[in-house]
Amino acid sequence: MGSTPMDRESADRIASAAERDPESATAVSGFDERAADAAERNEPEDDYEPWDEDD
Repeated sequence: MGSTPMDRESADRIASAAERDPESATAVSGFDERAADAAERNEPEDDYEPWDEDD
């Protein structure tokens, strides 16, 4: 069974927990920052191109 990719909502929950208890293993190990980095990497690319009336 594979792992679930980190998403922004989960990373935000982890960061909140680390802020509530700065002495926790999550905060001390830097896991909150790694979770935020992973969530950013897992976000879909924004390939949106604005519609141009001239085209």
